[in-house]
Amino acid sequence: MRLQDSKIYINDLDMAIDHSIGIEKLKNKSILITGATGTIGSYISDMILRYNQIHNGRINIYLAGRNIEKLKAKYEFWNDSYLDFVSYDITSEIKFEIKKIDYIIHAAGNAHPLAFNGDPVGTIIGNIKGTYNLLEYGKMHKLKRLLYVSSGEVYGQGNLLLDEFDEEYSGYIDTLSPRSCYPASKRAAENLCASYTKQYGMETVIVRPCHTYGPGITSTDSRANVQFIRNVLNGEDIVMKSAGTQMRSYNYIGDCASAIITVLINGESGQAYNIANPDVRITIAQLAKMIAIAAKRKVVFSDPDIIDIANRTPIVKQVLSTKKIEDLGWKGAFTAESGIRHTLDILQGK
Repeated sequence: MRLQDSKIYINDLDMAIDHSIGIEKLKNKSILITGATGTIGSYISDMILRYNQIHNGRINIYLAGRNIEKLKAKYEFWNDSYLDFVSYDITSEIKFEIKKIDYIIHAAGNAHPLAFNGDPVGTIIGNIKGTYNLLEYGKMHKLKRLLYVSSGEVYGQGNLLLDEFDEEYSGYIDTLSPRSCYPASKRAAENLCASYTKQYGMETVIVRPCHTYGPGITSTDSRANVQFIRNVLNGEDIVMKSAGTQMRSYNYIGDCASAIITVLINGESGQAYNIANPDVRITIAQLAKMIAIAAKRKVVFSDPDIIDIANRTPIVKQVLSTKKIEDLGWKGAFTAESGIRHTLDILQGK
C-alpha cells in the first residue's frame, strides 16, 4: 500500500503545510533532499510535493539516494514534472550536476540502534563525510542554505535534575563506546556546519528532532517505538524488553516536518533548534501503553536477549526545550493521541 493513497495521510500533509511558517518562500526555488526513503526525509518530500500540487508551488525537488528505482517507485503517486531523482551515496564525492540548487535538507544516515551496533564505523563516516560532501557542494554552487537533520541524542547523558535540555546544553558522551558512534558523529557534523558558516559565510541551520514516530517506518528500523507499532499491526501485544523508565520527548512526523521547513526558512544561520511536542514528555513504557490502548492490545514484559542489551542507549532522559523554535512562531498540530491513531490507521490502509 502506498502511504499517499491514504486520505488521512494526505490530510496530515495538508495540516503540516499549514503549520510550516514561510513555506511559500520556497515557491519557484529548487531543493535537494537526502534520505528521501527514510522516515523524516520521505515525509518532507511528500509534503513539498503536496504543496506543489495544491498551491502551484513550482518547487523543483531533487531526491537523492543510492537506489533510483526504489525512489521512483516510492514517489510515483505524485507524477510531478518538478520532481527529479539523483543517484547519490552520502559517503562518496558528489558527481551529479544540477543546474541550480537553492536549498539542501540533509536527512540521510544510519538512525536506528541495530545500525549503530552493527556498523559504527559506517555510521560515523556517513554522518561526517556525508555532511562534508554536501557542504562542499553548497559552497562551490552558491547554495542559499543547508539544513542538517541532527538528533536529540547529541545531548548525551544529561543532568537528570534539569527539567529539559535547551540548545546550549551539552551532556556526557562516552567517546570510547562504539554505541556513541551516532551522537558523537552527529555532534561533529553539527560543528562542521557551524564551521562552514564561520569560515566561508555559508548559511547553515541545524535541527535536533526528539524521538519521532509516524507511518513512514522502514523494514530495518529497530527503534523501540517502531517495534511497538509493528507488534500491534501484527495483532500482537507489545513486548517490552526493559522497564521502560527512560524519559523522552516524542513528536509525530507531521509536526517534525513542519518544524524543519520553519527552521529552513526562518532559523538563524549557524544555530540549532530542538524539535519536540512540549506536551509529550513520557517514559518509553507510557508510550507503549498509549499505542497498546489505541490498538486494543496489552503491554507484556520479557527478558532482554544479548542483542537487546547491546542496542541499548545509556541515555535515560532526553526531554527537549522547544522555546527557541516556538520563538520562530512554530506550533505543532498533532497530539500524542492523534499522532498514534493516525499512524496506525494509515498503516492499516485507512
